[in-house]
Amino acid sequence: MKILIVSQYFFPENFRINDFANGLVEKGNSVTVLCGIPNYPTGKYFKGYGLLKKKKEIYNKIKIIRVPLIPRKKGKGIELLFNYISYLISASIQVVFIAKSNFHAIFVHEPSPITVGIPAIVLKKIKKIPIYFWALDLWPESIKSAGNVNSRLIYFFALKITKFIYKHSDKILVSSEGFIQSIINKGVPKHKIIFFPQWAESIFNPKITKKLKYKTTFPDGFIVMFAGNIGEAQDFESILKSADHLRSEKSIYWIIIGSGRKENWVKQEIKNRKLEHNVWLLGRFPIEEMPALYAYSDALLVSLKKEKIFSLTIPAKIQSYLASAKPILTMLDGEGSKVVNDSKSGYVAKSGDAIILAENVRKMYLLNKNELLKLGINGRKYYERHFDRDLLLNKFLNIVKSNYERNHWKY
Repeated sequence: MKILIVSQYFFPENFRINDFANGLVEKGNSVTVLCGIPNYPTGKYFKGYGLLKKKKEIYNKIKIIRVPLIPRKKGKGIELLFNYISYLISASIQVVFIAKSNFHAIFVHEPSPITVGIPAIVLKKIKKIPIYFWALDLWPESIKSAGNVNSRLIYFFALKITKFIYKHSDKILVSSEGFIQSIINKGVPKHKIIFFPQWAESIFNPKITKKLKYKTTFPDGFIVMFAGNIGEAQDFESILKSADHLRSEKSIYWIIIGSGRKENWVKQEIKNRKLEHNVWLLGRFPIEEMPALYAYSDALLVSLKKEKIFSLTIPAKIQSYLASAKPILTMLDGEGSKVVNDSKSGYVAKSGDAIILAENVRKMYLLNKNELLKLGINGRKYYERHFDRDLLLNKFLNIVKSNYERNHWKY
């Protein structure tokens, strides 16, 4: 099949859509990606890319068409708005020129913003090609919770756009079952909604050993590792409260991998609380290094603030953690903690509950190696049953083929 992926983000930016596209090609499909100039998360065009550079390229047999956009810079307010709108306009114009290609399906990748679906709708109007919309973020709820947008007018406008995009999508694939009721409430019939979770890249597996290309020193003790964005949503206030609560346990270390808007705040707070011995900030690493970093951990941590939208989400790192066969600690509500409970892969705490998280860390610290290994194995088995890459790719292709045959799409 010939599939067009519409995504603001793509290689060399690090998003799960890269692996999805590669998987489709591996299964014999022709894939074209309509994306923007790479600038996430730095906010600047990646080296070698620009308005007149690498507008078209081939990556692993994937045809990439890049459209101009305004870089996100620091990703705040008007800068982010211009970034979103510039891609929306450029991509909506570009689809007119690629309309001569006879695609069997349009796959929309939506981590945010929801407006990424509009260029796909423009092409559908021209060519009558079905749209499969992968909702990784719930709009407009997410902009209210994470973006601190309190304007009723903005929320109403975002809701209208969301309903329009959902209406014109043939299938809405949701990364969390917690999204389903919210989407139904926006007027979407249930039969259009399909649970289609994310998976971990194939590099995440229990066989990875501690072989890092970058020189990094790890403490000798029990390591609780957080990997990902250091932002407002991840609730580092509560994480550091937990670390503070366990400061007397000199053999428990909190290793933070990543970067983000709150990184400097976290650094300062570590000093203010005199937690330099227990909490280590190691910065960002390439994704290829993450499995080896995970191998150094005794437990992997995922946390989100107490917000309804976050409770409906399964953070993508949970799949990576499960695939790596490592015990998991959570400090979040809803779907994410449910996965950890159902898989029997670790201990859960509610969002913001620093004391319970600390108690869970201590409880896991007291487990022996075999007990820790059992938690990790439970997680890996659950991953293989529910989040296996090959299983999900086949599921998507079967959805497309079934819809194609049922509706007799013609090009």
